[in-house]
Amino acid sequence: MLLAFLTGLFSSLHCVGMCGPIALALPKAYSGRAAYVGSRLLYNFGRTLTYILLGVVVGLLGESIAFSGYQQGLSIALGVALLIAGLLSLNNEKRFLALPFLDRLMLRLRKALARRLGNPSPHATLSIGLLNGFLPCGFVYLALSGAAISGNVLDAASYMALFGIGTMPLMLSVSLLGGWIKPAWRSRLRPVMHAFVLIFATLLILRGMNLGIPFVSPALPVAGLEGVVCE
Repeated sequence: MLLAFLTGLFSSLHCVGMCGPIALALPKAYSGRAAYVGSRLLYNFGRTLTYILLGVVVGLLGESIAFSGYQQGLSIALGVALLIAGLLSLNNEKRFLALPFLDRLMLRLRKALARRLGNPSPHATLSIGLLNGFLPCGFVYLALSGAAISGNVLDAASYMALFGIGTMPLMLSVSLLGGWIKPAWRSRLRPVMHAFVLIFATLLILRGMNLGIPFVSPALPVAGLEGVVCE
């Protein structure tokens, strides 16, 4: 689960560029510093709730695949896909948005966000975070890959919760302190983020290989044989 938090922490460097404008545009009509900080926390809580929901969805899929005995294959397939995507580019969101139906869906999502950005109510701030969590993000997909192979819904949801918590320190800082992270800084950190994606993909592949190495490639249980004792 430490990997989930670290993924969130690293991904927040990417999130600052993608979601930073939304964090900076959050309503500011609050009475008092505590209410202002609370609204920013509520926004980040909303994002994390969406990540948890997505974790439940991929957890259900991963649980079914694990029960069918294909968990190793899923881990290797996801690792290879992420490795290829990482070698090509970190900005794979544009490829997803090139699909016509996704382009229309994202347009409706952005309109829903725009309507709420002028509303300073806690409900609107929470819903901004919830909607923000659905915006295309390569690092969210990276985290969902890790959640999908966790083996059950609870672990997948917990994985995405820790991912969301990992994104909070930097995203909260941006919304509170403004755009103090300059584009030049993000450019310098890009190779670090790139390397993290490739390491993550490699770990998924190693995990699927079932090498029996603790924490790196632990032995996965064989579907249907849990609890069977050989005499």
